[in-house]
Amino acid sequence: MVQIIAGRKGKGKTKYLLEKANTAIKDAHGSIVYLDKNSQHMHELNRRIRLIDMSEYPVCSYEAFLGFVCGLISQDYDLEQVYLDSFLTLSHLNGNEIEKAIDELEKICKKYKITFTLSVSEDKENLPQNAQERTIIAL
Repeated sequence: MVQIIAGRKGKGKTKYLLEKANTAIKDAHGSIVYLDKNSQHMHELNRRIRLIDMSEYPVCSYEAFLGFVCGLISQDYDLEQVYLDSFLTLSHLNGNEIEKAIDELEKICKKYKITFTLSVSEDKENLPQNAQERTIIAL
């Protein structure tokens, strides 16, 4: 399942995402990974959550991002949830490519039984229909 936290920059999406990840780890049976554009939030996450600073990896296109995600899945057989802060930045997408990206992530979710929770810096109304349907909170 793909879930989206939508809202303009500075509306509290990161705080909500961190809280959601920290709450989820309490009941998790597998691994949880938090992808971010830096390691700034390392101390705000439960120590059982793996923080990956994406700036350390040469991911510079959407295709490379998908390859990175597939690499995470292949190395961690019990990966249960992935949280992505600044999804558009990390995945190198602009607004009109979101629909395709969400469809691809949804295929990965179904195949590997992983939940992706994405922080997207756009108002819900500006997202494509498939993203609006997956929005769990709009800030």
